Amino acid sequence: MGAQKSIPAGRGKVRIGVNFIEKLCCSHMLPPFSAHVSPFSLISGSLCMKHPNLFGRREMLDIGWHKGAHDSNLMIAYRKTRPQHLGQRSLTLQHSVSPEVGIHGIPMKNFSHSASGDVNLSQLSIGLDMNEPSTSNWNNTTSISFKHIHFTNNGGRSISRDLDGFLVTRSGYSSDNMITVKQESRFEEAKDDRFSHFSLQMEQGVAFLSNTTFNRFKFVVSKGVKLGPVFFSTWLTGGSIVGAISPYQAFAIGGPSSVRGYGEGSVGSGQSCLVSKSELTIPLKNTLEGVVFLDCGSDLGTSHRVPGNPALRKGKPGSGYGIGYGVRFKSQLAHVQVEYAINAFQQRTIYFGIRNPVL
Repeated sequence: MGAQKSIPAGRGKVRIGVNFIEKLCCSHMLPPFSAHVSPFSLISGSLCMKHPNLFGRREMLDIGWHKGAHDSNLMIAYRKTRPQHLGQRSLTLQHSVSPEVGIHGIPMKNFSHSASGDVNLSQLSIGLDMNEPSTSNWNNTTSISFKHIHFTNNGGRSISRDLDGFLVTRSGYSSDNMITVKQESRFEEAKDDRFSHFSLQMEQGVAFLSNTTFNRFKFVVSKGVKLGPVFFSTWLTGGSIVGAISPYQAFAIGGPSSVRGYGEGSVGSGQSCLVSKSELTIPLKNTLEGVVFLDCGSDLGTSHRVPGNPALRKGKPGSGYGIGYGVRFKSQLAHVQVEYAINAFQQRTIYFGIRNPVL
């Protein structure tokens, strides 16, 4: 469930938004919740707050918090409004804590769920983002950041190796420190009967102590077009890493935002990846629509290039697909969605979400 609200603040308004989505797993029907597992552990959500005039000099403060099924992330961004032709600069602070299930998780229930592998990641990032002046539908951003990455087990003790004795960091210690430079170019165009999106990310990094460098790139291409009464949408995501790769930098494949029907990272984790998602949306009534989808993903045979090959040790297949259908109800009060996914091992998963209800 979720909510959005505006609160007066000086000359502007503080904007607050909340969204939650819940994942339910089943074989043929929903089983009762276990007494040892809280249903809240399956809930994902986000909270955002925007203050457009923090000290009365047009300073913008953005605070965003996200809770996933296995992770949480807090980001604070501060910037002072500048003339549009000069571009924008913002100082960002980001802290995330999560069980590293995407890489070190253990696939369960025919790969529909990822259990903890007793490896938890904490990441602190401090950086400067510089947005170039927008030209037409293009936007370019350059970021320079310092990152501190630290690992613990479920008991909170610092670790440098996983349960099988393989290193979880590049330095060999419980923490990695690095300086990264990230560049991103985005193109967006939207009309009533179609949309297009393209983004390309390039990241270069230098790690301390281990004195190693890496280059990582990722792209996302999406396209949507109306075909008579139905709307067809497709997304293609891919990426690769060149240089000294650490296990936590690998691409994790599987999950609600990747290949539905699988747990986080249950399809695989590799030095490279390719994921496609396609949806056909069918209008049923004025505010009700049905959806049919197909998701596919692969590590392109690069799991062995990740140090320690965690995907092979966890028995991940390296490629997989999820098919399914669902209904989505959209009104001025809220957006409700229910999706039913089946993976390649015939395991069934239900996703339920309520977004943007009016307070």
